[in-house]
Amino acid sequence: MTTILYWIIITIVIANFLLGVWLQSLSIKASKNPIPESLKGLYDDEKYAKQQSYFRINHKVAFISSSVSALITLAFFAFGGYGWLDGVARGLSARPVLQALCFFGFIYVLTFLISLPFSIYETFVIEERFGFNKTTPKVFAGDTVKSFMIDALISGGLLAICVWIYTLTPEWFWLIAFGVFAAFLLFFQYFYSELIVPLFNKQKPLEEGELRSAIEAFADKAGFELDNIYVMDESKRTTKANAYFTGYGKKKRVVLFDTLISQLTTDEIVGVLAHEIGHYKRGHMVKDMAMSLLTTLATFWLFSLVIDNGAIAAAAGAPEPSFWVNLAVFSMLLSPVSLLLGIVTNIISRRHERQADAFAKDHGYGPAEASGLKKISAQALSNLTPHPVVVFMEHSHPTLAERVEFLEK
Repeated sequence: MTTILYWIIITIVIANFLLGVWLQSLSIKASKNPIPESLKGLYDDEKYAKQQSYFRINHKVAFISSSVSALITLAFFAFGGYGWLDGVARGLSARPVLQALCFFGFIYVLTFLISLPFSIYETFVIEERFGFNKTTPKVFAGDTVKSFMIDALISGGLLAICVWIYTLTPEWFWLIAFGVFAAFLLFFQYFYSELIVPLFNKQKPLEEGELRSAIEAFADKAGFELDNIYVMDESKRTTKANAYFTGYGKKKRVVLFDTLISQLTTDEIVGVLAHEIGHYKRGHMVKDMAMSLLTTLATFWLFSLVIDNGAIAAAAGAPEPSFWVNLAVFSMLLSPVSLLLGIVTNIISRRHERQADAFAKDHGYGPAEASGLKKISAQALSNLTPHPVVVFMEHSHPTLAERVEFLEK
């Protein structure tokens, strides 16, 4: 059984990598297709050549990054890295919580160090070359350190709580741990803009004027109570534009990137926000949260079935089962299920995006949203001809052409 599991995991790692390479090859092939009729004129010849160059260099870097990651993962598992790391963790402490933190802390730091050079290259070479980057080395370093610390504290804290719960009640660990995760997810969603965003960006209320009046008038017309409209200083990092909606109840707020305000007209911004409000009015945020919680519950339950399985630990080269080794191997075994679940989630997400577009269109902002989406995509040098298979498997939104054609009907 141990040998079978060993080769199953090796196969999964290789298959995941090859699947990614295949999807990238489809994307590159499809990028040469003619631009859809509804998007003609979005790029002139010079800008289209620039977009194609930007698209290809990003795919090249993504291929190198995924190759390095796959090779290290494969080597670490194949040569008993998990078993060795388990021994190191056990040698550092006799407490299960500290052993788990040592084990996953090493993996987290290793993953961070592998990804950091690619992040630096993407920001200061690719994004700089194509005119997107506004990030200074100081801001980048600050963002990197803060992101590292926040991820470590949140992930480490949740891991420690889960291991502690398991030591107290192995039988009901999965249900109690799920309750902790569910409470955290709800808390995080509710307070994200107040607790996390200010660590990276300044948010200030949108000033009184034409734009605020137009947004409030639409919200009132749509029956959407909206008091919090904020502008975020994303221009200190990038020229790319965006907006998002977050929170529930009195904590819900609309956040506009300052780059969005500088690039779009008032009607176009309201059109983009009408789409975001459509998500709320159609209950998408609640549905997405419910799906996330159900998935988390199922994952905890499945893990509880193999948490003390000796064959799984042995496949990783560990002499005995443990929460941390079995969790690491379980996550690898679960990746095919995660892939299928991701496809289902993307299908649902694309359906929600169409419903949100329909909401904006029904309220008279279809053409305005379409115009705004085209400007945002053109400014960001977005690929206009994604391959249908890639869209099906990886895209959470319909293609820009599909959205524009629907909105402009």
